[in-house]
Amino acid sequence: MGGTLLLKALGSAFRTPDLRRKLLFTMMIMALYRLGTYVPAPFISYANIRICLDQQSGADLLTMMNMFAGGGLLKLSIFALGIMPYITASIIVQLMRVVIPRFEELHKEGQSGTAKLTEYTRYLTIFLAILQSSVIVSVANSQLFPACTVNPIPHDGVFVRLLTILAMTAGTGLVMWLAELITERGVGNGMSLLIFTGIAASFPTLLGTISKSAGGWSYVAITVVMFLAITAVVVFVEQSQRRIPVQYAKRVVGRRTYGGTSTYIPIKINMANVIPVIFASSILSLPQMISRFGNQDAGWVQWLNANFSWTSIWYMLAYALLIVFFAFFYTSITFNPEEIADNMKRYGGFIPGIRAGQPTADYLRYVINRINWVGALYLATIALIPHIVFTQLGIQSASFGGTSIIILVGVGLQTVKDIDAQLQQRHYEGFLR
Repeated sequence: MGGTLLLKALGSAFRTPDLRRKLLFTMMIMALYRLGTYVPAPFISYANIRICLDQQSGADLLTMMNMFAGGGLLKLSIFALGIMPYITASIIVQLMRVVIPRFEELHKEGQSGTAKLTEYTRYLTIFLAILQSSVIVSVANSQLFPACTVNPIPHDGVFVRLLTILAMTAGTGLVMWLAELITERGVGNGMSLLIFTGIAASFPTLLGTISKSAGGWSYVAITVVMFLAITAVVVFVEQSQRRIPVQYAKRVVGRRTYGGTSTYIPIKINMANVIPVIFASSILSLPQMISRFGNQDAGWVQWLNANFSWTSIWYMLAYALLIVFFAFFYTSITFNPEEIADNMKRYGGFIPGIRAGQPTADYLRYVINRINWVGALYLATIALIPHIVFTQLGIQSASFGGTSIIILVGVGLQTVKDIDAQLQQRHYEGFLR
């Protein structure tokens, strides 16, 4: 019955001319993005890249970034950086609201201020793309594929490097434009959907890698069952809310009556989404990257490789602690109880049993801190389960994990809700009926 309703809703979506155009436009942009990940940058030897990919092993920051880039990073394609510079720039601009008062003022100005912050994000994206592409091109022959016996960039020189950096930077600008096109003319959030595309495309490759391991297809079955179980938990938690009731006082202005209604503040259990996991992975990958530049026979290099390997118990413990820390840190930056309390007081709203103003802000902070513990432990558990399972199975290439499932489920649910909202506007039954 549920599958019949879903197919019926899909049929209704495609029978609606403007919604059908939006869906087809979104799928076309996603296909173009996938195609761009297979177009090598100038002076890149695709034959050598295939040899290096066959010799590549392990799971570190590079493999995770490669997954977010749809596989374009380790192919050194024109979309090698994917959407990652845009994500990083967006997070930096968001965090700068705490440090730079001007950014906070722009955030409060509404649409005009948001447009200015978006402009700053674009400039910062191009700057980060230049910086990251320069690093990738510089270390491609030595550190990007440390075990490779051939050079991905056979020809070297200033002109070669500059042109390759320019192509990758232009590719990042194109990806950013494609994401904004989806947001404006398609369905869903463009940036999220491009991340979704890259992660989903890496799943068959992961299963193929696992099938070639010692356990063969039995390990594939274990992996699929684990991912289905994690998906069920993620769907349940991501849909869960803590609803704080809000009552608005009744006011009479002239002959009109305002307020007197009841609503609620929806607070998600996982307010920080996957940002804490990304931050924790980035920090813990730094020792591994530093060790690549040292003498591999040196004691400190061997110590770093032993204790900061993704299979180490100390790595997993530090990983969990950092996730919990960044979950609290990021939520404290993005959720402002004082601002919410002031807005409620301005419009005559109050939480039953709690005085307006500072007591309301203190109550919201108390609730958020309690929920944060559940959300942080949930994130740490989901992120660690695939690590532990893959370690026990002896699988080295395990970049697709709990973080990927959280992103896939979150983006999928949000996109379905967006389509459902547009269907309901046209008097159709939506996906979630």
